[in-house]
Amino acid sequence: MNAKIIKTLIILVIVILLIPYGRNHTNPQVVSEPEWNSLETRDLFFQACKDCHSNETEWPWYSNIPPISWLIQHDVNEGREHFNVSMWGVQKNNEGEEAAEELQEGEMPPWFYFIPPQHQRLSEKNKKKLFAGLIATFGEEKDHDEHDGD
Repeated sequence: MNAKIIKTLIILVIVILLIPYGRNHTNPQVVSEPEWNSLETRDLFFQACKDCHSNETEWPWYSNIPPISWLIQHDVNEGREHFNVSMWGVQKNNEGEEAAEELQEGEMPPWFYFIPPQHQRLSEKNKKKLFAGLIATFGEEKDHDEHDGD
C-alpha cells in the first residue's frame, strides 16, 4: 500500500475519533411514567425498549467508539423524541399508541441491536405478551385513512 494512502487513512481515523457527537451519554431525569396495565408489561418493555425509549438508557462500551457512537446517539435521540416513557404526560407527541404496531411488524427493536451479547431478543411468547400489554397500556394506533368527524 502506498505510504500516502496509509497516512491519509491514519489522519481520517484520528479525525473520526475526535468528532464529539455520540459520546454525550446523559440520561435526563425520569419525570413521569405511563400507567402500565401490569408490572409484566413494564418489565418486558424495559427489557426490550428502554435503551431508546426512556431516560434510563444503558450505554454499552462500544457507544463511545465512532462511528458506531453516532448511530447509537442518533437512535436514542430519535427514540426519546417520538416515544419516551420517562416523560409521559409531559412530552408532546409521545407516540405510545404506535408501539404495539411497530413491535408486531418487527420494526422495533431494530435487528442490529441484538448483535451485542447484552441485548436479548424477546421470546415469541414474551413478544405477544408485550404486544398485548402495550395495547392495554397505550391503545391502538388509529387508522390514518379514517377521517375524524370532529
